[in-house]
Amino acid sequence: MSGRNTALTPPADATAPVRHPDAPAPGELLGAHYEHCFGCGDGQPHGLHLAARAGEGVRVTAEFTVKAAHQGAPGLAHGGVLATALDETLGSLNWLLRVIAVTGRLETDFVRPVPVDTVLYLEAEVTAVAGRKIYSRAVGRIGGPRGPVALRADALFIEVKVDHFIDNGRPEEIRAAMADPDQVRRARAFEVNP
Repeated sequence: MSGRNTALTPPADATAPVRHPDAPAPGELLGAHYEHCFGCGDGQPHGLHLAARAGEGVRVTAEFTVKAAHQGAPGLAHGGVLATALDETLGSLNWLLRVIAVTGRLETDFVRPVPVDTVLYLEAEVTAVAGRKIYSRAVGRIGGPRGPVALRADALFIEVKVDHFIDNGRPEEIRAAMADPDQVRRARAFEVNP
């Protein structure tokens, strides 16, 4: 690759990210934002079931195990599944900022193959904020936080209002999420959505 996309470079007037005072404490498991999310939801039999934890500052860590249902080439993770794992981890950062944001751009570098049954360890951080734009990056390692790098990503998330989902989502799912009697689950369904 000759270089990074300039759309992923924060402008000169960008500010350092600030962790929201009500963000989950470092080490706290963030949990699924929506039961049917392919990345983190328990309601997806072949989903990633990615588990993210709040880190220090505006950082998260996450893990997921590559299953046979996630393969592209025989015995290896599909690149789109790996990009989804990065996107889900990066999207979890927004919970630490306490904003609703969607992926605007995701640039992924695939460094090495990831075999089926591998535990992929992901680390992500917000690097800058400029208005509604949130700049972040992530790295995925095989087997643990010190394992070999398998993939990297730079991302741009855009802060949106909940109307983004209500106006564009399939009505059945929107109605079901809005009708959930659990206020926290109802709010979280719209917090992190790649």
